[in-house]
Amino acid sequence: MATLNKVMLIGRLTKPPEAPRVLPNSGSTVVKFRFAVGRSKKNEAGGWDKDPNQLYIDCEVFSRPDSKRNLADLVTKYAKQGDMLYLEGRLVFEEWEDKNGGGKRSKHKLVVDSLEFLGGRSQDGGDGGGSGGGGSRQTGGGRSAPPADSGGPEDFGDGGGSSGSGDPIPF
Repeated sequence: MATLNKVMLIGRLTKPPEAPRVLPNSGSTVVKFRFAVGRSKKNEAGGWDKDPNQLYIDCEVFSRPDSKRNLADLVTKYAKQGDMLYLEGRLVFEEWEDKNGGGKRSKHKLVVDSLEFLGGRSQDGGDGGGSGGGGSRQTGGGRSAPPADSGGPEDFGDGGGSSGSGDPIPF
């Protein structure tokens, strides 16, 4: 029986990414960051009701020394707190012993295979949303980026085509 472990998320960085670390055995670089994802809804007044149960996900992005695309370097240089990203990756389960004698601890984390900066954050206090234009798709694992006209974050709307309404991103 075949299995599939693929996750696709759009959300925001909760704080700046950690400093990159080089792994001693492989020489790969790893950068860790925290990501927030929610399901906010539009209310009757035309505003947004935030999801009271947002998910906070620990993420890791790896770059090999011989890789053409250095995703860890991209995240380190360009990702900032509040930036909206589209991430693709796989879930990994971790277990460890609590240092303070609290027993076994565990969590799921996302290992990022590809990412896209959506450009939904505005420095001048704009609407913070819009079309998500300006973002460029960055992939790992030797996959190629899609053609420029292949649709972007607008295609994740309500199924009615492009969401050119200009509504702000809710979180």
